[in-house]
Amino acid sequence: MRCLARLPKAHLHLHLEGAMRPSTLAELAGERGEQPPSPGGGLTSFEDFGPLYRAAARLVREGPRANLLRLVREVVEDAAADGAVWIEPHVNPLTYEADPEAALDVLDAVIDEGRRTAARLGIGFGVMLFARRNADPSEAVETARLAARRADSGVVAFGLAGDEARYPPEPFAEAFTIARDAGLISAPHAGELAGPAGVRAALDTLGAQRIAHGVRAVEDPALVARLAAEGVVLDVCPTSNVALGVVKSLSVHPLPVLLHAGVRCTLNADDPLLFGPGLLEEYETARTAFALNDPQLAATARTSIESSGAPRAIVEEAITRIGDWLDISDRARTPPGQEVPRRTQP
Repeated sequence: MRCLARLPKAHLHLHLEGAMRPSTLAELAGERGEQPPSPGGGLTSFEDFGPLYRAAARLVREGPRANLLRLVREVVEDAAADGAVWIEPHVNPLTYEADPEAALDVLDAVIDEGRRTAARLGIGFGVMLFARRNADPSEAVETARLAARRADSGVVAFGLAGDEARYPPEPFAEAFTIARDAGLISAPHAGELAGPAGVRAALDTLGAQRIAHGVRAVEDPALVARLAAEGVVLDVCPTSNVALGVVKSLSVHPLPVLLHAGVRCTLNADDPLLFGPGLLEEYETARTAFALNDPQLAATARTSIESSGAPRAIVEEAITRIGDWLDISDRARTPPGQEVPRRTQP
């Protein structure tokens, strides 16, 4: 059995503060004389998730800049340990500083520390800026403008997070137009707390190229066919989906159905501080709980690389290494439709 830690992959759906190490959470809380929130304790719904996330994030946002840099550094280190060759953590600098220029300074600090750590470890680093659904859409526009200012120097994607059932995407169309015009990947959350209509709106209103979660698209076969035909990528987080009640259990998770229908999907951890598993463990879950074989896992990893904001050189090298991870005899036995093609010359 091949080692999944050696399979090159990208981590695309990961919230920066939600990826804090439990030991770091305890240490930062202790420095303030506080009792740390219990990671993952009692999570059964999105309503449970919000307060826990905010409590953890506050320790970083209200602390010295060194706490933020430590968080970035450790998140990149954990990604590399899981076999990631590229990581795109989600962050909103306006949650640190309300003034756009001060927020830009925060963003630059995240980018610099992330790139420095990634270079030390031989991997790549980019940032997804996300807008908050529960904030005024004008904040989303300001966030998009910040993202556009660093579109060629660290920011690679633009997202939208929060309760999609309460806050539809239409008010955020202007922000996504700004981001797309700057060449950023459109990757909003959808198809998690709301059903297929939310996914359609993300496609039609926000021009989504990737969708964070998106798994409830499976409820509408026509939408699944559209996702497959248009090559839209779903950044799926299986453990998160179960923890928040999006699906009842891993045994009924729709990822295998989506893959079988030709939908391009990636595997991600979402918020490992709260849900437990990291990127590597999600791949191991896909192997054990979903019975994905090695060619399917390699294809999923390749999708993550190809749909990322990684530079061409990182993408090409990773695809070559994914091919090397599979041997010729296994490639010959792969069922039709599940092949992982070798790298082709441009």
